Amino acid sequence: MSKQTKAFSVLGIPVHVMANYPAWLLECLKQGKGTHVVTLNAEMTMQAERNGSLAKVIQDADLVIPDGAGVVLYLRWLLWQKVQRCPGIELAETLLRDLGQKQPDAKVFFYGGAPGVAAKAAEFCQQRIPGLTITGTHSGYHSKQEEEQLRQTLSQLQPQVIFVGLGVPRQELWIAENRHLCPHAIWIGVGGSFDIWSGVKNRAPAWLGNNNLEWLYRLYQEPWRWRRMLALPEFAFKAFVYHLTARGAIS
Repeated sequence: MSKQTKAFSVLGIPVHVMANYPAWLLECLKQGKGTHVVTLNAEMTMQAERNGSLAKVIQDADLVIPDGAGVVLYLRWLLWQKVQRCPGIELAETLLRDLGQKQPDAKVFFYGGAPGVAAKAAEFCQQRIPGLTITGTHSGYHSKQEEEQLRQTLSQLQPQVIFVGLGVPRQELWIAENRHLCPHAIWIGVGGSFDIWSGVKNRAPAWLGNNNLEWLYRLYQEPWRWRRMLALPEFAFKAFVYHLTARGAIS
């Protein structure tokens, strides 16, 4: 981890803050340093509180970025830290552009999404980014036999950057279980990014994201997510209580 990196705790979950995440990842790539990146938001934090396996994976991750608005607001309002949100999809896009420009020989692999989605997302990215090398894709829907074939493919190809879009917590747990297959690779859980790149879904307008309301657009697109969105007020309440308790313990 860079000397310029600051580590904070959000409800006991680590968050790393640095000026340039993609540059740090490119350096890891040059050094052949295997890296697991977690994009943390309020919903994942609440899941980790109830899922010990997920919590351990996040604790063991090499880089945990502040993806969600709730995490960023916690750091700003309760810890008084100047932190900018780093959406996972934007980190992934910047890293892909940097690879195309600076390390075109680096091999990238997309895993996840409905049948055909990862392949379409890969085609979209390669059209937009000259020099980018995407060596393979695989759907997130498959049999056990097909998953074993996927593992063999990864082991043979040895891609240097692997995007896994299986949703939380499945993608984080899958990466932790399988990163030994490509020990020098950068592994990033990208959630629904493949859906956006493939055109299956649209991302929230920039003004909503800039005002920490991207979750509202997702709820509009997928109203069935309302139960999962209950994690947001739960996170806000627990974060406030956690902060007060920590202050009381210090004093």
